[in-house]
Amino acid sequence: MFSSQKTDVLFTIYNNNRTVYTFSNIALLTGESNAAKLSNKLNYYVHSGKLLNPRKGIYAKNNYNPEELACLLYTPSYISLEYVLQKAGVIFQYDEKITAVSYLSRTVEIDKNVYQYRKIKNEILIDMSGIIRSNNLNIASPERAFLDVMYLNASYYFDNINSLNKNIIYELLPVYNSKILTERINNIFKKNG
Repeated sequence: MFSSQKTDVLFTIYNNNRTVYTFSNIALLTGESNAAKLSNKLNYYVHSGKLLNPRKGIYAKNNYNPEELACLLYTPSYISLEYVLQKAGVIFQYDEKITAVSYLSRTVEIDKNVYQYRKIKNEILIDMSGIIRSNNLNIASPERAFLDVMYLNASYYFDNINSLNKNIIYELLPVYNSKILTERINNIFKKNG
Protein backbone atom coordinates (compact mmCIF):
# COMPACT_ATOMS: atom_id res chain seq x y z
CA MET A 1 0.00 0.00 0.00
CA PHE A 2 2.79 2.46 0.89
CA SER A 3 4.57 1.99 -2.45
CA SER A 4 1.47 2.94 -4.45
CA GLN A 5 1.32 6.21 -2.54
CA LYS A 6 4.90 7.18 -3.44
CA THR A 7 5.14 10.31 -5.52
CA ASP A 8 7.46 10.79 -8.46
CA VAL A 9 11.08 11.12 -7.33
CA LEU A 10 11.84 14.17 -9.46
CA PHE A 11 8.63 15.94 -8.39
CA THR A 12 9.48 15.28 -4.73
CA ILE A 13 13.03 16.62 -5.15
CA TYR A 14 11.94 19.80 -6.91
CA ASN A 15 9.22 20.48 -4.34
CA ASN A 16 11.76 20.28 -1.52
CA ASN A 17 13.65 23.39 -0.36
CA ARG A 18 17.05 21.68 -0.52
CA THR A 19 19.09 22.01 -3.69
CA VAL A 20 21.74 19.33 -3.04
CA TYR A 21 21.18 15.74 -1.88
CA THR A 22 23.02 12.56 -1.09
CA PHE A 23 21.58 9.29 -2.32
CA SER A 24 20.44 8.56 1.25
CA ASN A 25 18.71 11.97 1.50
CA ILE A 26 16.68 11.18 -1.61
CA ALA A 27 15.80 7.68 -0.39
CA LEU A 28 14.49 9.11 2.89
CA LEU A 29 12.70 11.97 1.19
CA THR A 30 10.91 9.77 -1.35
CA GLY A 31 10.39 6.71 0.83
CA GLU A 32 12.00 4.52 -1.83
CA SER A 33 13.48 1.44 -0.16
CA ASN A 34 14.67 -0.29 -3.35
CA ALA A 35 18.17 1.14 -3.83
CA ALA A 36 18.65 -0.29 -7.31
CA LYS A 37 15.34 1.14 -8.52
CA LEU A 38 16.13 4.57 -7.05
CA SER A 39 19.63 4.50 -8.53
CA ASN A 40 18.21 3.73 -11.99
CA LYS A 41 15.73 6.60 -11.71
CA LEU A 42 18.42 9.05 -10.58
CA ASN A 43 20.77 7.96 -13.37
CA TYR A 44 17.96 8.50 -15.89
CA TYR A 45 17.29 12.01 -14.53
CA VAL A 46 21.02 12.84 -14.68
CA HIS A 47 21.38 11.59 -18.27
CA SER A 48 18.24 13.46 -19.35
CA GLY A 49 19.53 16.71 -17.77
CA LYS A 50 16.83 16.97 -15.10
CA LEU A 51 19.29 16.48 -12.24
CA LEU A 52 23.00 17.14 -11.86
CA ASN A 53 25.53 14.73 -10.41
CA PRO A 54 28.38 17.04 -9.33
CA ARG A 55 30.14 14.29 -7.33
CA LYS A 56 29.66 10.56 -6.97
CA GLY A 57 26.69 9.95 -4.66
CA ILE A 58 25.58 13.61 -4.73
CA TYR A 59 22.67 14.92 -6.77
CA ALA A 60 21.62 18.51 -7.29
CA LYS A 61 18.96 20.64 -8.88
CA ASN A 62 20.08 22.58 -11.94
CA ASN A 63 20.48 25.88 -10.05
CA TYR A 64 21.85 24.43 -6.83
CA ASN A 65 23.36 26.52 -4.04
CA PRO A 66 27.18 26.07 -3.99
CA GLU A 67 27.21 26.82 -0.23
CA GLU A 68 24.83 23.91 0.31
CA LEU A 69 27.14 21.64 -1.68
CA ALA A 70 30.07 22.81 0.47
CA CYS A 71 28.26 21.62 3.60
CA LEU A 72 27.45 18.24 2.03
CA LEU A 73 30.71 17.30 0.27
CA TYR A 74 32.48 16.36 3.50
CA THR A 75 30.47 15.92 6.66
CA PRO A 76 30.76 17.06 9.32
CA SER A 77 31.83 20.48 8.07
CA TYR A 78 30.74 24.09 8.19
CA ILE A 79 31.47 27.15 6.07
CA SER A 80 33.95 29.41 7.85
CA LEU A 81 37.35 31.08 7.59
CA GLU A 82 38.03 33.64 4.84
CA TYR A 83 34.68 33.14 3.07
CA VAL A 84 32.70 34.24 6.14
CA LEU A 85 35.16 36.97 7.15
CA GLN A 86 35.11 38.46 3.66
CA LYS A 87 31.29 38.64 3.71
CA ALA A 88 31.42 40.25 7.17
CA GLY A 89 33.92 42.91 6.04
CA VAL A 90 36.69 41.70 8.35
CA ILE A 91 39.03 41.00 5.41
CA PHE A 92 38.90 42.98 2.19
CA GLN A 93 40.81 40.82 -0.29
CA TYR A 94 38.26 39.20 -2.59
CA ASP A 95 38.46 35.46 -3.16
CA GLU A 96 35.71 33.43 -4.80
CA LYS A 97 36.52 30.12 -3.14
CA ILE A 98 34.22 28.78 -0.47
CA THR A 99 36.23 27.94 2.63
CA ALA A 100 35.15 25.50 5.29
CA VAL A 101 36.49 23.49 8.18
CA SER A 102 36.14 19.73 8.34
CA TYR A 103 37.87 16.55 9.47
CA LEU A 104 40.31 16.78 6.52
CA SER A 105 42.22 19.31 4.43
CA ARG A 106 41.26 19.28 0.78
CA THR A 107 40.64 21.58 -2.17
CA VAL A 108 38.03 20.54 -4.73
CA GLU A 109 36.77 22.25 -7.89
CA ILE A 110 33.21 21.51 -9.01
CA ASP A 111 31.33 23.44 -11.69
CA LYS A 112 33.88 26.29 -11.65
CA ASN A 113 33.54 26.69 -7.87
CA VAL A 114 36.52 26.02 -5.62
CA TYR A 115 35.84 24.50 -2.20
CA GLN A 116 38.70 24.59 0.29
CA TYR A 117 38.50 22.58 3.51
CA ARG A 118 40.88 22.95 6.43
CA LYS A 119 41.26 20.26 9.03
CA ILE A 120 40.40 21.16 12.59
CA LYS A 121 40.31 19.02 15.75
CA ASN A 122 37.16 16.88 16.05
CA GLU A 123 36.24 18.41 19.43
CA ILE A 124 36.11 21.84 17.81
CA LEU A 125 34.39 20.63 14.65
CA ILE A 126 31.44 19.02 16.41
CA ASP A 127 30.83 21.90 18.83
CA MET A 128 28.01 23.92 17.26
CA SER A 129 28.61 27.08 19.32
CA GLY A 130 28.69 30.03 16.95
CA ILE A 131 27.46 27.96 13.99
CA ILE A 132 24.32 29.23 12.30
CA ARG A 133 22.13 26.45 10.89
CA SER A 134 19.64 27.68 8.34
CA ASN A 135 18.45 26.87 4.82
CA ASN A 136 20.32 23.53 4.84
CA LEU A 137 23.59 25.32 5.60
CA ASN A 138 26.02 25.32 8.50
CA ILE A 139 27.85 28.65 8.52
CA ALA A 140 30.12 30.06 11.21
CA SER A 141 29.27 33.43 12.68
CA PRO A 142 31.96 36.03 11.90
CA GLU A 143 33.27 35.62 15.47
CA ARG A 144 33.56 31.82 15.12
CA ALA A 145 35.20 32.20 11.69
CA PHE A 146 37.68 34.68 13.20
CA LEU A 147 38.58 32.18 15.92
CA ASP A 148 38.89 29.35 13.39
CA VAL A 149 41.35 31.42 11.35
CA MET A 150 43.34 32.43 14.44
CA TYR A 151 43.44 28.81 15.60
CA LEU A 152 44.71 27.57 12.21
CA ASN A 153 46.94 30.53 11.28
CA ALA A 154 48.52 32.58 14.08
CA SER A 155 49.98 35.24 11.77
CA TYR A 156 46.87 36.00 9.71
CA TYR A 157 46.25 39.69 8.94
CA PHE A 158 42.75 41.13 9.41
CA ASP A 159 41.72 44.41 7.78
CA ASN A 160 38.88 45.37 10.13
CA ILE A 161 38.11 43.56 13.39
CA ASN A 162 35.93 46.41 14.68
CA SER A 163 32.79 44.75 13.32
CA LEU A 164 33.39 41.66 15.49
CA ASN A 165 31.68 41.33 18.86
CA LYS A 166 34.46 40.85 21.44
CA ASN A 167 32.05 39.44 24.02
CA ILE A 168 30.95 36.68 21.63
CA ILE A 169 34.58 35.91 20.79
CA TYR A 170 35.41 35.47 24.47
CA GLU A 171 32.28 33.32 24.96
CA LEU A 172 33.41 31.05 22.09
CA LEU A 173 37.07 30.77 23.17
CA PRO A 174 36.49 27.75 25.47
CA VAL A 175 35.43 25.71 22.41
CA TYR A 176 39.10 25.69 21.34
CA ASN A 177 40.55 24.81 24.76
CA SER A 178 43.79 26.60 23.88
CA LYS A 179 45.80 28.92 26.11
CA ILE A 180 47.89 29.96 23.11
CA LEU A 181 44.79 31.01 21.16
CA THR A 182 43.52 32.99 24.17
CA GLU A 183 46.87 34.82 24.33
CA ARG A 184 46.71 35.59 20.59
CA ILE A 185 43.20 37.00 20.93
CA ASN A 186 44.15 39.11 23.97
CA ASN A 187 47.15 40.50 22.07
CA ILE A 188 45.08 41.39 19.00
CA PHE A 189 42.52 43.26 21.07
CA LYS A 190 45.25 45.10 23.03
CA LYS A 191 46.83 46.27 19.76
CA ASN A 192 43.50 47.39 18.33
CA GLY A 193 42.27 49.06 21.48
